[in-house]
Amino acid sequence: MDIYLNGKMIDHDKAQISVHDAGFQHAVGLFETMACVHGQVFRLDAHLRRLQQSAAILGLGEVDLNELKQAVQTTITENILTEARVRLTVTPGPVSLLRSKKSDTPPPKTVMVVPSDPVQYDPGYFDDGITALIGPQIANPFDPTAGHKTLAYWSRLRVLRQAASAGVSETIVLNVTNHIASGAVSNVFIVSKGKLITPIARGEEKQGALPAPVLPGITRATVMELAAKNDIDVERRMIAVDELLDADEAFLTNSSWQVLPVTNIEKKTIADGKVGTVTQQLRADLLQLIETETG
Repeated sequence: MDIYLNGKMIDHDKAQISVHDAGFQHAVGLFETMACVHGQVFRLDAHLRRLQQSAAILGLGEVDLNELKQAVQTTITENILTEARVRLTVTPGPVSLLRSKKSDTPPPKTVMVVPSDPVQYDPGYFDDGITALIGPQIANPFDPTAGHKTLAYWSRLRVLRQAASAGVSETIVLNVTNHIASGAVSNVFIVSKGKLITPIARGEEKQGALPAPVLPGITRATVMELAAKNDIDVERRMIAVDELLDADEAFLTNSSWQVLPVTNIEKKTIADGKVGTVTQQLRADLLQLIETETG
């Protein structure tokens, strides 16, 4: 498949960026991974607004939402895509982040859209649930980039690889207070006594509280929207590890697997070890919503 790079569609094997690009040199940049269904990206505008907000907060500068939207849509159209995984990456371009003069005009940003085939998951993951590990304290509220989808993903990929080597599907990472933060590449939900509970994400903190080092996931927000329509109470708060272990249900969300049930945390079985009814309902509703909005 061809990729979009700075306004042009280019053969995947011929695409190049500068060796001086800040994304390559310093992992400075943002990305969004999105699901294309029926030739349309689900909740594209929400993904782009999140990237725009992060760019403003972290000092990446202004991004043109219309340009980014056109880049994504051009990639889908030119490749005649119906079902795909679409990754949008934005970096400051080949720029020194230590420019001597503030008046120096920075070069244009690097904008790249890379499509690929959607990941095919074992149906058993959704029918029977998966096992996750409890990982390290890598979600730091004192890190100003935490809660943003930056290119600095090494720590998360490292713990995800450790999970894979142990034969499990995801790692639940903790924050510095030993509370649940998220999965390595996902958001976490538990169901307890009829309530849907998820850790507080960036932008949801109470006034005066520490920043939340949790990404405000697009699928996460959609699931909470669907829960409200089903009259399921939703709480956004700190979750202790024991609460996860003693939950009635648990699941993970991201744009690739949508809603992924968790039935075991290491050797501890969640409830009766079966995918719960709330998880089943929210997954079914989400899949139907994706069909409706993209079809």
